[in-house]
Amino acid sequence: MPQPSDPPSPSPTSLRIIRGGELDTNTPQTPGMTRAEAISYARVGAQKLWAGTVVVHPNAKTGPHHHGELETVIYIVRGRARFRWGERLEFVDEAGPGDFVFVPPFAPHQELNARADQPVEAVIVRSGQEPVVVNLDIPSPDDGTDASGSDPFHSSAS
Repeated sequence: MPQPSDPPSPSPTSLRIIRGGELDTNTPQTPGMTRAEAISYARVGAQKLWAGTVVVHPNAKTGPHHHGELETVIYIVRGRARFRWGERLEFVDEAGPGDFVFVPPFAPHQELNARADQPVEAVIVRSGQEPVVVNLDIPSPDDGTDASGSDPFHSSAS
């Protein structure tokens, strides 16, 4: 009888459990973010999706970008994430623990940690295997401070 620590059978019908300590951080990384791969073709034979985790460090934000034809689902586990999207990043909203975010194909967007004092922890699922990131030359509305001198980048602690 196989033991829980034995490697799984290569059968395409074998269910796989990837333990939290088994995620692979040898993936493309973005400054201020740490990605870890759980589900991929290389790891489990997944054919149509990729899944993993991301930690967005306090004060971190990505540059504006899109993910080509891939669909992305983000589930916020901990922290407060701000998302900007649109051709000029003119739309903004925040997501917290328990919230799901859907990013459609080719949608210009930017992820920001909305809190300066804690990381954002999230689970990401994508509709393909390639780590597609197309960087865009769009200025971020969250750069700097507003006319009142307040910092538009971070939410108040709540």
